[in-house]
Amino acid sequence: MQTEAEVRAWLRSHGTETVRHPGGTLYAHLCRVQERLGALGHTTATQSAGLTHAVYGTDGFDLALLFWGEREALRDLIGPAAEELVYLYGSCDRDRTWPDLATSRTVADRFTGEVTRLNEDQVTPFVDLTIVNELDVMEQDPALLTANRAYFADLFAAWEPVTSPAVATEAHRLLNP
Repeated sequence: MQTEAEVRAWLRSHGTETVRHPGGTLYAHLCRVQERLGALGHTTATQSAGLTHAVYGTDGFDLALLFWGEREALRDLIGPAAEELVYLYGSCDRDRTWPDLATSRTVADRFTGEVTRLNEDQVTPFVDLTIVNELDVMEQDPALLTANRAYFADLFAAWEPVTSPAVATEAHRLLNP
């Protein structure tokens, strides 16, 4: 497992500072997500997942920095628990997963088609990472916030039973002013 500075250097070496993203660059977004997860009390592993959450691409952001079949490289970089969260996040088929996530606690894998039941210790970090990511995007692009406020307010309210109190407060602050 590498230091945060080494992970950030790896991200920069993979071009994240040149990829446009709401709020500037993908690199800036990844750093904001990591920092916010830390400020909201998440573990180092969850923060590392936040910093690298888009490495395999996502259902909402197609650019992959690393092929999902090469997971060992990311495990070596951030550790197995953080990499598992990154894989779950990147592989998540949002249409099949998000509507029932709080009750099913399962993630449909867009790469393999399989469905994975989250362990109890994965549910809240997965949900919180997802929420923090979306909050950052909407904060950086007010038009996205206007267009998606009602959808995310309803979705995050449904997820509240499995969301940490700190992240639920952040979601309420932005979506229900």
